[in-house]
Amino acid sequence: METRLRANGLLQIAGVLAFSLIVSLAGCGRISYAPAATAPKTATPIQHVIIVIGENRSFDNLFATYVPPDPTQHVENLLSEGIVNADGSPGPNFTAAAQQQAVDSSDDAFLISPPQTAPYTTLPQPNTTVGPRIYAPANIPSYYTFIFGPAITNDPGLEASDQNLLADGGITPLLPLIPDSRIPANLPSGPFPITKYIAYPSTFGDPMHRFYQMWQQIDCSANTMSAGNPSGCMHDLYAWTATTIGWGPIIENTPPLPPAQFTDQTTWMGGVSMGFYNMAAGDVPYLASLANQYTLADNYHQFILGGTGPNSISTGTADVLIYRDANGNMATPIASQVENPDAYLGSNNWYQQEGFNVLDAANTSNASYTDCSDPTQPGVKAIMNYLNILPYKPFRSGNCASGAYYLLNNQYPAYQRDGSLRTDQKYTVGPSLTPTIGDELSAAGISWKYYGEGFNSKDTEVLYSHYCSICNPFQYSKSIMTTNLRNNIQSLSDFYTDLQNGTLPAVSYIKPDDLLDMHPGSSMPVLFEGFVKKIVTSVQAQTALYKTTLIFITTDESGGNYDSGYIQSIDFFGDGPRIPLIAISPYAKPGYVDHTYGDHASLMKFIEKNWNLKPLSSRSRDNLPNPVSDPINPYIPTNSPAVGDLMTMFDFSKN
Repeated sequence: METRLRANGLLQIAGVLAFSLIVSLAGCGRISYAPAATAPKTATPIQHVIIVIGENRSFDNLFATYVPPDPTQHVENLLSEGIVNADGSPGPNFTAAAQQQAVDSSDDAFLISPPQTAPYTTLPQPNTTVGPRIYAPANIPSYYTFIFGPAITNDPGLEASDQNLLADGGITPLLPLIPDSRIPANLPSGPFPITKYIAYPSTFGDPMHRFYQMWQQIDCSANTMSAGNPSGCMHDLYAWTATTIGWGPIIENTPPLPPAQFTDQTTWMGGVSMGFYNMAAGDVPYLASLANQYTLADNYHQFILGGTGPNSISTGTADVLIYRDANGNMATPIASQVENPDAYLGSNNWYQQEGFNVLDAANTSNASYTDCSDPTQPGVKAIMNYLNILPYKPFRSGNCASGAYYLLNNQYPAYQRDGSLRTDQKYTVGPSLTPTIGDELSAAGISWKYYGEGFNSKDTEVLYSHYCSICNPFQYSKSIMTTNLRNNIQSLSDFYTDLQNGTLPAVSYIKPDDLLDMHPGSSMPVLFEGFVKKIVTSVQAQTALYKTTLIFITTDESGGNYDSGYIQSIDFFGDGPRIPLIAISPYAKPGYVDHTYGDHASLMKFIEKNWNLKPLSSRSRDNLPNPVSDPINPYIPTNSPAVGDLMTMFDFSKN
């Protein structure tokens, strides 16, 4: 929604502290879809690419116990690695995911792999976290609408038969910011099955997922590099990072002193990041069925470490944004918005400048930027030192331009929905000049649209406030928002209208509202499944269209949820943990699990290869080569850094 920076949910805290504080538009008719006579020729039979992006789920969070229907196929997950058993209990290799404790004191600058002390004997009890949806969307009492908005009993992203899902979930009678009493306090220190303790259609806590924290979570070091793990990322500091810094200081305080009485619940996180859904027990059934029928990628990654905003931007740019003033000139952000992850004096990993100040809305500060060309800036040296000892050369030496401040965490786009500049540019990244795939498609005469649910009132007025502006990579762009290309940004209802009328563009991005996006704390996987099901069944009902259509289903980022997969460190910004990617098409290899390394730049590489386009810029990651897979370990490119173009997910020899 417009009043919330989505990947963190922290602006809801003001309301939370005060607390304690269509029926389907896709018709059954058949539309005759045929490529326009003047449409650029495609390299494959695919004439329409639809990209559906959910929120904040790692691969293991959803597919931890998925088993491919074809016994010749292998999937890399917690079950196949022996970390957990099919019932979700600890497996014979459970210690491979054991969470460690560490020390990053004020004697040292920020460390991405701080010295470890000892493993946790038990997992810190998961917390209800900051800003959870205490009530399901349809069941919000009138006296709590000032926190959650009005009750919503109908969402156009769901079929009529699925509207009842809006009444599921919520964590009442629990409150935010307390240990989640539904989860035992003495769990083993590693992954645990969420639905062993709570029902599948229930909301659960929202893990921390910011840039410098995620570098620490994945714990990459030269000491752990090997042939089987050349980046040396161990994934063993998820709980420690969450309980020592969490989101960062979020209460007004200058300077941001660490709390005097510090416990593993002080940051309102605990071990929530280690939860996973159990597909082997029937969780997330619709996404599992799509993986069974079509192609699942188990080596696809979020583009940048951190949250929703920068990762969503990368889905349309294969790049990160630079801070600019209202005129689009490269500039230096205000001091309170520059990251400083160095430990505060006398603390263990309490960052000096991070997180939000939310009690005084006029002075809310979101530390979001770093000049990574300057090794004297906090946080930069540790990452660059690590990149310099990788057994391969990072992409363009870290891709950091001199004097540029790069966006690492959420800030609003400079533009309102109508194309005007926001009145207050203080909390925007400024008008972006970074090329987008929309610019490139338009220049080549190829149609495209971004359908954001709630973007306009066609999706009903109440859902207008649940639209996610930071999720839209094109709303940041000056070349789009100040020209007629702004008309390519439309609402979800427009997608179904285009589908019915035979006017669907060649490339479509679709984003659910924040009720259906499955973001932890505010949504659930079952709601995103309903959203995806309506899109897939509606497209497949148009038989002529579906013959030449590809639907990608993915998430923006892992949301701070644990994942065990290999991470290829590409540059200063990432890659990050694995996230799900499913390809739905008549040409998708049925029941196939693709191990080719990819990230969000791969979406652009597919589009560019299919329509014979060039990379977006000299620095965008779509310049990277396709991976050459290690014959022993196909998850590790032998020509790092490399990301695939997703063509390996398909068999285009089919008639």
